[in-house]
Amino acid sequence: MRIPQRLLANAGRDQGWDDWLARLPAMITDLLDDWRLTPDGEPMAGATAYVLPVRDQDRRPAALKIGVPHWEAEFEHLALRAWDGNGVVRLYRADPHRRAMLLESADQSRDLNGPEVVTACEIIAGLYPRLHRPAIPQLRKLSEVTAEVADQLAGLHDHPAVPRRLADQARSLAHSFAEDPDTDGRLIHTDLHYDNVLAADREPWLVIDPKPLSGDPAFEVAPLLWNRWEEAVATDDLRNAILDRLFTVVDTAGLDEDRVRNWVIVRELTNVMYAVEGGSAPDDDWITMSIVIAKAMVP
Repeated sequence: MRIPQRLLANAGRDQGWDDWLARLPAMITDLLDDWRLTPDGEPMAGATAYVLPVRDQDRRPAALKIGVPHWEAEFEHLALRAWDGNGVVRLYRADPHRRAMLLESADQSRDLNGPEVVTACEIIAGLYPRLHRPAIPQLRKLSEVTAEVADQLAGLHDHPAVPRRLADQARSLAHSFAEDPDTDGRLIHTDLHYDNVLAADREPWLVIDPKPLSGDPAFEVAPLLWNRWEEAVATDDLRNAILDRLFTVVDTAGLDEDRVRNWVIVRELTNVMYAVEGGSAPDDDWITMSIVIAKAMVP
């Protein structure tokens, strides 16, 4: 059973990854047998999942997804069940123990990296209201995640690559959001960007790959700013390119602009924090991009 190179490249990353990669071929074989599935295409890989096009026993096209165990996707199947196909791929069946799901088929070759970026932002913002329903009780709360981040952001205060005022602002905002009751309560995707919306038959576009939290819809916008970054750079007017995306999403979805701006600052400085703590050779381009986006949020 062929495993995509993108997943094999993570061998040696840590023991959890190695154990999962060792189990993966047997899990694929067992799930195909248990669920009476027939492979119907070449296997693919996301950052943390194996995906195989299949047909079920009724010849219906579907996708078998097996994920690496990690907390962000622990309740992906429950979020998909709650959405019940409303703007999102349908969940046909799940095996949480094996982190396996059988999903509605969508066109992996057509995502929202194709349309012009502002149009893509409009499409995603138009999907937001369909996703932001009351959170299911099993989900971790965004306020809890943010409280942890707020304490960790103190480490950026004296980092030479980070403007001190911006680091302190992000930490202050994170503490405020952690104590804000509006930070929790809605079912949010948290990683909704251009790669995670695919063309489909049932609807023109369907959302995939949720990393759900009980949270604040304004938290969701930031990935639309840091993805497709090269296009923003190519405009030679970075600040306005960033703000064009921001205003498009805020206006289309009816979100609170100030709240979105503040969450973007928190998320971008959190990205910087993880980058500088991740090893001896942090990604300078990623750090620079994150700081540029955060600065654009300051009026």
